[in-house]
Parts: sequence; C-alpha cells; structure tokens
Amino acid sequence: MSRAIFARKLGMTQVFTDAGKAVPVTVLGAPPCRVVRVKTDAQDGYQAAVVAIGTRRRVSRPVAGQTKALGVIPERIRELRALDDSIEAGHELTVDQFQAGTLVDVSGLTRGKGFSGVIKRWNFRRGPMGHGSKYHRRTGSLGPRMSGGGGKVFRGRKMPGRYGHEQVTVQNLVVVAVHPDQQLILVQGAVPGPRGALLKITDAIKGRVRA
Repeated sequence: MSRAIFARKLGMTQVFTDAGKAVPVTVLGAPPCRVVRVKTDAQDGYQAAVVAIGTRRRVSRPVAGQTKALGVIPERIRELRALDDSIEAGHELTVDQFQAGTLVDVSGLTRGKGFSGVIKRWNFRRGPMGHGSKYHRRTGSLGPRMSGGGGKVFRGRKMPGRYGHEQVTVQNLVVVAVHPDQQLILVQGAVPGPRGALLKITDAIKGRVRA
C-alpha cells in the first residue's frame, strides 16, 4: 500500500544518534486527514482520494457540500493520487502509517521572494562598477540586432521577474522518528516552504538513500 498524508512545517531542530552524532531534522505536524471522496477511472478519468485537511468554523458552500456527509468543516481540500485502491470515504490517514527509517518524498511551495532582478533570480554577474558603465545590475543585451525592423527577444530569455513560490519535491528523505500521540513526524534534512507551509508526504518513488 502506498502511504501519503498532508502536514504542516513546524520548524527545524536536531536529534542525536546513539553514537552522539547530531542529525538535523524538520518537524512536521500531521493531524489526521479524512478521506471525503474517492475518484475512479470510470467516473472521473483518474484515481485519487479527496481528503479534508484540518478544521475551521466556516467554509465556502462548494467545500461544505463535499464534506457535509462526514460532518466535518475542513480547512482545505486536496487530492492524493498515491494511495491504494482499498481506501474508502471516511477513512482517516494518520502519521502512524510511516515508520522510522523509511524513505519519503516531501512536496510543497518554496518561500516566495517577490519581484527580483537577474542577479538574484538567475545568478548573473554584475557589470563594471565604474562611472562610465550603464549596466551595473541590469540584464544587458536581450538578443541580436536584426535588419528590417529591429531586434528580437527569443523565448526563454532570462529576465527579471517573480522569484520563488514554486512547487518543489525533495526526494528520499529519511524518517527519523514518528510520534503518533503528538501527531508529529520528523524527517532528516530540510523541506520546501516557510514555517507553517502545507506539505505533501508520500512514499519515495526512487527509494534510494541520498549520498
């Protein structure tokens, strides 16, 4: 059975092994996610489980309509495609499905940095800093000059723009510890997003420990 759950990033700390080695870990809070609906190939064209994450006082009518039968008001509704066919509506996904030593993939949105220039966004080198230079931190040439109407900026040219807030998956993270009573799971290393970010934890696709 493929395991998956949604969790919140609570922060980073370190734990010590029996040999006294410090291991950096990320603490993830994963309250139970209740399956609201199961999508099938025959009805929806693909297989997925619609899960309710967290609780809140009031939600929009479309969200309330999906969870009315279960009597819960979720904070968010998301889909999980990496689940077994035996999952049914009303099933709860908890952290105790993971064990220490297993490998997982963690997906989430990275921290947004806003509108950034090419030096910060694409690691460009700055231009000459003398008084005669007009290109200290600017993009520079955008393309070749062409006859008959000027130049052309080719598709894919690296330009200033929004930096960060991208979907990133960190693969093959080792589960260091699982605390079902506290609804916590500790994974080795860093994960995407700021503190409080919503993350998806699934079984590792490649299943190989990183060097």
